[in-house]
Amino acid sequence: MFRKKIFLLVILILCVFLVTDKFSWASIKQHSVSFFDQVKSASQSRAKIELADLEGEAVLIMDRETGEIIYSDHEKKKMYPASTTKILTALILLEEGNPDDLVTVGNEAGIRTSGESSAGLQPGDVLTVRDLVAAMMLPSGNDAARAAAVYVARKDTGEKLDPEESVAYFAKLMNKRAKAIGAKKSHFVNPHGLHDPDHYTTAYDMALIAKKAMANAEFQSIVGEKVHQSEDQGQGGFIYENRNKLLNDKDEWYFQGANGVKTGYTEKAGYCLVGSAIRDQKELITVVLHSTEQGVWSDTVRLLNYGFQK
Repeated sequence: MFRKKIFLLVILILCVFLVTDKFSWASIKQHSVSFFDQVKSASQSRAKIELADLEGEAVLIMDRETGEIIYSDHEKKKMYPASTTKILTALILLEEGNPDDLVTVGNEAGIRTSGESSAGLQPGDVLTVRDLVAAMMLPSGNDAARAAAVYVARKDTGEKLDPEESVAYFAKLMNKRAKAIGAKKSHFVNPHGLHDPDHYTTAYDMALIAKKAMANAEFQSIVGEKVHQSEDQGQGGFIYENRNKLLNDKDEWYFQGANGVKTGYTEKAGYCLVGSAIRDQKELITVVLHSTEQGVWSDTVRLLNYGFQK
């Protein structure tokens, strides 16, 4: 509504200029640019006031279809992504393998840091690529992310790389893919997001990565699930529950129309969330980095509400 009023006002001003012949076309263009700059500045100032007390250190709202940044604050600041890293890991896995391809989990499942998130994978488990993505994205399994890195690295090189070599190789793929997407201020050293000072991103880069990932139909379908039941490959199926509270209609942070994408937390990164929702054929991506345990949800809901009002 606000944009429509501005558009009509500009048309009216142009009509007056033309009728009175007071200004040349060059003058009209100059005044129009100045007018739009003032409108943009006023809109940004209004957003700053409405969203002044967000708890996230870096935040952003993006229109997924157009890539337009509706609102941002510190969007180019270097930040740690925690498990939102897995958005890129999952995208590469789906691009490198077919959803129904089978992946056998190896010794990488036993490489765990105390307290890290896990999907409960064990050496010898067999999952489809689709189910491995779910194990990575819903319960945020670091074991699943490592298994994905090993699978892709060995498939890509044709060599039986060990887990450490596979992670190093996969990190190179991540950085190459990120740059191709346009995420030029990011650098990744692992597939899961555990803290490393050389593993970083920006809110803007994460939005670009999420935008690309959500364009993948298989990815979008998986991250929009509240619960994922894996296929039985002879060892019984697995059930993965999504940590994304935006999708849970029983949770206080449920957001109608939410369809993704990924939570994250480390002590250094704080609480992170890349969110996504669609209403009236308009789809938004939000990014909140380094917020608080509750703030990451309230920040995201407020960003989505603001974005859909524009």
